[in-house]
Amino acid sequence: MGRPDFEKLEVYKLAENLANEIWEIVIFWDYFSKNTIGKQVVRAADSIGANIAEGRGRYNFQDNKRFIKIARGSLNETIHWMRLAYKRKLLTGEQVNILKSIIDELSPKLNAYLNSIGNQTNS
Repeated sequence: MGRPDFEKLEVYKLAENLANEIWEIVIFWDYFSKNTIGKQVVRAADSIGANIAEGRGRYNFQDNKRFIKIARGSLNETIHWMRLAYKRKLLTGEQVNILKSIIDELSPKLNAYLNSIGNQTNS
């Protein structure tokens, strides 16, 4: 069995970038903030890439689509936690803008990837 190819997917790279950007912010929060919203937003963001990878490894179009839909749900959950973090003054406007630019690129690409699964060019 060869090396998994999910790492080459643009949607995976964007999801990984989003998760790492969120991590780099959350690690500086105080204990209470990290232990509540921090854990939630990190788990949600990490789940996006994890589900893209797991779906790609299933080698079955239906399973892959199901995992991409879960990844899309995790993206929405990430947005929810980011909104709360911003309203609770845990995220700055600048941080939100950085994260939002990644999300604005990731979201349509995730949908396009979902729609491409099962077609000849699905990477």
